[in-house]
Amino acid sequence: MSWLRSKLVSLWQWVVDRYATGWPWLREVVEIYSRWQVVALLFLGFSAGLPFLLVFSTLNARLADVGVETATIGFFSWLGITYSIKVLWAPVVDRVRLPLLDRLLGKRRSWILLAQGGIATGLFLMATVDPLAAPEMMALCGLLVAFSSATQDVAIDAYRIEIAEDRLQAALASTYIFGYRLALLVAGAGALYLAEYWSWTVSYQVMALLMGVGAVTVLVVREPVVNHFAAAADIAHQIEREAAKRGYLPPRLARMAGWFSAAVAGPFMDFFRRYRELALIILITVAVYRISDIAMGVMANPFYLDFMGFSKTQVADVTKIFGFFMTIVGSMVGGVLVVRFGVRPILLIGAVMTAATNLLFVWLAQMPPDLMTLAVVVSADNLSGGIANVALIAWLSSMTSASFTATQYALFSSLMTLPGKFLGGFSGIVVADFGYAEFFLLAGLMGVPAILLVIYIMKKGRILDQRAPDKETPEET
Repeated sequence: MSWLRSKLVSLWQWVVDRYATGWPWLREVVEIYSRWQVVALLFLGFSAGLPFLLVFSTLNARLADVGVETATIGFFSWLGITYSIKVLWAPVVDRVRLPLLDRLLGKRRSWILLAQGGIATGLFLMATVDPLAAPEMMALCGLLVAFSSATQDVAIDAYRIEIAEDRLQAALASTYIFGYRLALLVAGAGALYLAEYWSWTVSYQVMALLMGVGAVTVLVVREPVVNHFAAAADIAHQIEREAAKRGYLPPRLARMAGWFSAAVAGPFMDFFRRYRELALIILITVAVYRISDIAMGVMANPFYLDFMGFSKTQVADVTKIFGFFMTIVGSMVGGVLVVRFGVRPILLIGAVMTAATNLLFVWLAQMPPDLMTLAVVVSADNLSGGIANVALIAWLSSMTSASFTATQYALFSSLMTLPGKFLGGFSGIVVADFGYAEFFLLAGLMGVPAILLVIYIMKKGRILDQRAPDKETPEET
């Protein structure tokens, strides 16, 4: 594996020397995106995105296609709860060393590989189960896929944060997003095509085999150089100390309570202890940063179809083709900008662009339907979303402690989508009472708090840098 890795690095270096000479900006882009860590996240992103739709919309299509009752299909949506509560078992991913696999691969890669095995197994089982005859078994297999997929997300996020320094996190996030969205196309349209021309069994078997992309990547890449053994020893000491405080309990129960206090509550206590009076401001910023974007997205398709009168094909062409590529472009541009200017200025630019593009939808709502105008607005929206998303991910990654990487980032990732999804539930009421233009104006104004909070955080930049967790610098090669 080390021989293959060195050959791939040499090939990328040849590309840099051959095609980027004389173009300084292009050379910088190629050098950033040719690092093995960044390339690896492309394939790990594919592995993370592949199972998502296979337990959501693609599974719903399969259930409806074979005649499962609508009420039963609705219950299958509960599988998605696993992605929202992954923070509950993230401490296990942080703390527990897997037998044999940990010694062979290291902590992060062993957990990723185990989760990938669970996903592939679940998909193979889903391929063979008849959902009409055994819906309960299909649900259990889907639960295995969803739980393993959420666990893989936790482990990959921790791996991404630990494998490279903070300034590269946006670039890592951009290739991760590219791989993730590519996998969504494969698991969405690709799975439907396979089911149409062959069968649902073949479709899910092929998806299970494609999990091999992630497994091979895990075997090729390196384990982060973060000293998890020292972190584990530190936690063990804390557990003993917490257990000693509970001497009135039976020894085993006292140790369990100590483990919970140190391993589960520890990540949150560590965060508040480091950032003190700024901790709550940081969490509020995380919670409101994407509210404008998420709340607007709920009403996007009804706006395109019902209000503007575009056909389903036109909407699909513009949002899927232009939207896909502009999101990728925005992500890659954001990655380069963070490397050059730092994460907080780009975080502000992303917040401003996200709010501003909602105002473009206000303008679009007052214009006659025009496909080119729609493409321009959707492209601007996805470009700004790509920049904002990678900047946010890079910023959150810089604030995680090496001792609690998986748990703290799982907390951030859950928090950054929950308020937007909750408020998005009221979007239909706003549109019904006031109209689409007024709704988009309100969605844009909802981005103002994020802008103001980021400005405040930029003013506190020196204090935040002083309180940032110490991290070992990963190898550059």
